[in-house]
Amino acid sequence: MNLRLPFLTPCCLSLALASLSHPSLAQMAKRTTPVTQAEVDKITREAILIDTHDDVTSKTVDGYDIATPNKRGQTDLARSKGFLGAEFFAVYVGAEYVNGNHSANRALQMIDTVKTDIVGAHPNDYVLATTADDIERAHKDHKIAALEGIEGGHAIEDSLRLLRDYYLLGVRYMTLTHFNTNNWADSQGDAEDPKVKHHGGLTPFGKDVVREMNRLGMMVDVSHTADTTFYDAIAVSTAPIIASHSSCRAISSNTRNMTDDMIRALAKNGGTMQINFDCGYLSQRYDNDSKPIQAEMRTKMAELRKIEDPAAREAAMEAAYAERASKLPPATLQDVVDQIDHAVKIGGVDHVGIGTDFDGVGCVPAELSSYDKFPALTKALLQKGYSADDIKKIYGGNLLRVMRAVEKRSVELKDMKPLESKVDKK
Repeated sequence: MNLRLPFLTPCCLSLALASLSHPSLAQMAKRTTPVTQAEVDKITREAILIDTHDDVTSKTVDGYDIATPNKRGQTDLARSKGFLGAEFFAVYVGAEYVNGNHSANRALQMIDTVKTDIVGAHPNDYVLATTADDIERAHKDHKIAALEGIEGGHAIEDSLRLLRDYYLLGVRYMTLTHFNTNNWADSQGDAEDPKVKHHGGLTPFGKDVVREMNRLGMMVDVSHTADTTFYDAIAVSTAPIIASHSSCRAISSNTRNMTDDMIRALAKNGGTMQINFDCGYLSQRYDNDSKPIQAEMRTKMAELRKIEDPAAREAAMEAAYAERASKLPPATLQDVVDQIDHAVKIGGVDHVGIGTDFDGVGCVPAELSSYDKFPALTKALLQKGYSADDIKKIYGGNLLRVMRAVEKRSVELKDMKPLESKVDKK
């Protein structure tokens, strides 16, 4: 595939040049001295761990209280407090809501669950945030900054007016597609489906969506997009973009991951890729072995959901998950380290972050199954040769830089009129 280089603003150009010369692009020397607990604790206190994608909102919108134990997921208050600095809660809108034009309704419900069921219900622990400064202020106040990121561009229902409304409601990134191609952007998820009308990337309206996001100060997210959509977004955006929850295709060939060329292009754009903790995206072994077992699980879960008694249903599901785990060992902490290390070697340490996909995937490494286990990753990265400053960048510093660049670009575009183009559905 031909690599299309984006137009670079002076801000993005300086970031790109810095990344190309960064020493972390070279092979790091493995550390020879023992890592101390004091080092790990210091990084845990000082780093602002920002997770750019967490799907616990799909549970809170149905009544789950985040302050209670999350028995089958990864995100709850007890395991977040003291470790997590900021959370981009997913405003996830499933493809099924496209039918009957219910996408906007679902997006508003998901936005409300962040504001009402998480922040509103627990104001001593969470605070709404929309800027990089807000995140840093929350960290100083020992609170978790709660942010919103739309997952699935169909949530705007082909309307730039809705996009602007979402921004006013606090949304600070939008994933251009989910697993479904929409009316203006191709998805990775249905790339091989002959029944789906594909556009070859972004349509003219899709490019205007990116431009309007730049004008607003909303980050453009290319996780889930087709490769053609990724390159179109890179070419159109005049602000750094993100991949909020994607890993490296060179390690696991799942097409949800990014190729080395894509990682390089994202770095040149000044953006950042956020490593996804889904076992299949982390590990080629797991991705290969999981396919037949996952098919069995889908059939089994469909049957178990028919059990009327809630306690019996829950017990049966727990047993099914335990059986799957016995057949298919999960990815590991080392797989996460390998993914981070590869991304750093290809794109530079200034362009890698964390986007766990917690509570949105069926398997994560047992050693990293919640935020309170991140000290293990800190220790492993130190042992690998990463400095404390490197780890702070990966955990949140890089994302803060991108947010500030996007905010700055919005200010530069303040005299640009709001776009009013419409999608051509013919």
